Amino acid sequence: MKFLFDLFPVILFFLAFKLSEKRPEAALDFITQTLAPLGIGSAITLAQAPILVATLVVIVATALQISWVWLRHGKVDKMLWASLILVVFFGSLTLIFHDEAFIKWKPTVLYWLFAAVLLGAPLLLKKNLIREMLEAQVQLPEPLWRKLNFAWVGFFLLLGALNLLIAFGLDLSTDIWVNFKLFGTMGLMFMFILGQGVYLAKYIEEK
Repeated sequence: MKFLFDLFPVILFFLAFKLSEKRPEAALDFITQTLAPLGIGSAITLAQAPILVATLVVIVATALQISWVWLRHGKVDKMLWASLILVVFFGSLTLIFHDEAFIKWKPTVLYWLFAAVLLGAPLLLKKNLIREMLEAQVQLPEPLWRKLNFAWVGFFLLLGALNLLIAFGLDLSTDIWVNFKLFGTMGLMFMFILGQGVYLAKYIEEK
């Protein structure tokens, strides 16, 4: 359930884009009327409407997600705050300039931020964040914790590069990028975690 909750904004982004693609006229009317009071609702084309609707939806969904976490737990993970800041920043630029390139950059910036934090924490804070998250379930020698941390750094760097490749490098449609954003990213994450679990299985303590 937590996994689905974490994906809540991405799933709504995907659904909003797909529904808007099927009814572009309705999507255009909706986004034009919604953005008009802000002075940015004019000159939107039929082709731009689906991604603009999806961008608006993901901004609202991320804000609602964090609000719910705050009300329920009284605190919000720093990475969730980072995700909100980035989606509001890049999403707002997409809505203001009617340019999907901004929102397509957001996943890469977020993934590379994760990589930078994981890489910088041992150097600046003397903390291995992967170890702090997993050491209650698995006991590893220190060199292996470092390798595991580097593995996650490499994974997030690769994920960010793949996002740019799908978004800009192969001249693919926005529809394909939206599919990759949900299913491609989720599939790669699942395979990486599964492979990591198999590798670490012998270290996991039986409870």
